[in-house]
Amino acid sequence: MDKRDDFLPFSRPDVGEDEIARVVKVLRSGWLTAGPETASFEGEFAKFCGAPHAVAVSSGTAGMHLLLLALGIGAGDEIITPSMTFASTVNQISLLGAVPVFVDCDYGTLNMDSGALEARITSRTKAVIPVHFAGVPCDLDPIRKVARQRGLAVIEDAAHAVGTEYRGAPVGSGGNPAVFSFHPIKNITLGEGGMVTVSDDALDHKLRLLRFHGIERDAWKRYGKGGTPDYDVAAPGYKYNLTDIQAALGRGQLARVGAMNRRRRVLAERYLSSLASVPGLDLPEVPPYPFVHSWHLFIVKVNKGPRDRFISGLKERNIGCGVHFPPCHLLSYVREKFGKRQGKLPETERAGSRVVSLPLFPGMKDEDVDYVAAAAREVLGSAAEPGG
Repeated sequence: MDKRDDFLPFSRPDVGEDEIARVVKVLRSGWLTAGPETASFEGEFAKFCGAPHAVAVSSGTAGMHLLLLALGIGAGDEIITPSMTFASTVNQISLLGAVPVFVDCDYGTLNMDSGALEARITSRTKAVIPVHFAGVPCDLDPIRKVARQRGLAVIEDAAHAVGTEYRGAPVGSGGNPAVFSFHPIKNITLGEGGMVTVSDDALDHKLRLLRFHGIERDAWKRYGKGGTPDYDVAAPGYKYNLTDIQAALGRGQLARVGAMNRRRRVLAERYLSSLASVPGLDLPEVPPYPFVHSWHLFIVKVNKGPRDRFISGLKERNIGCGVHFPPCHLLSYVREKFGKRQGKLPETERAGSRVVSLPLFPGMKDEDVDYVAAAAREVLGSAAEPGG
């Protein structure tokens, strides 16, 4: 095959002229930090998810940190989470003095094996954090059932799941708090940022206090039209608020996310068709229950030859890719601090050694997918040759 001249990145944000105009309008307004745009974005995102409340934060990581704090997670508490996830969640658990307890994943979907949850619960377990991996929802019903029976909180890691649906309902609407991310590779981006959806009024209030220094009234309520500048600190808090600059971009992105996700779906279906006959690749599988996939990532698993050779072969052909994710229980600090070791999560380890994320973003062309598929076929074919 002929090598393309330009580099096809693994991901590229899709920012349109409307979003740019919205940001410029905020820059000219004189109000840049959290204010009316942030409040509007929160309301629109809550409506999008079907959630009573949405709390905008500076990142998905900040949202997870605040939720764990608000739920009283602390030293010695155990939190059940898949190891097949980004290290951010495990970092927050560790920094609070709590202990991550890992559960295996389903090799096909990379989602948490809900059937393995109950065996991991002890008297110290306080919460479970399922992840909607790559945009396909995990099976929440059995997780919620076990959590209710054992008195556990459920926090949905929805970093990959803007626009994902589970059994006919948007992720974020099911009563559990859910944490979304707006990092540049996500389905909508604000540059950085996150959102926490909640249904409980008291939890919503607590998150808002923790988000901004413990102050009851944010800057807009103090310095905006009709506000008064005095304030009180109800509890010590953090500086995790979103800015109006980011919120303006987010509102524009949210208005287009349906179209962007539809394009992702078309590209993913083309990948599935183009790669179906390629030996050496395991393709993404789908769960048996009703769902809508937001296709945040398109992840294959290389089962022939070294993964590094496959990645290098793609890069030689001007194709970017990613690895989502190295299993958390095998990260150096997790092994050293918590005594985790290889061999305890076989499906996670099998997947973790094989996963490769191929380019997927709304601005891709159909022929880009065809090029990646042809490159994958060529790279894996050469690996199968003697001496290859």
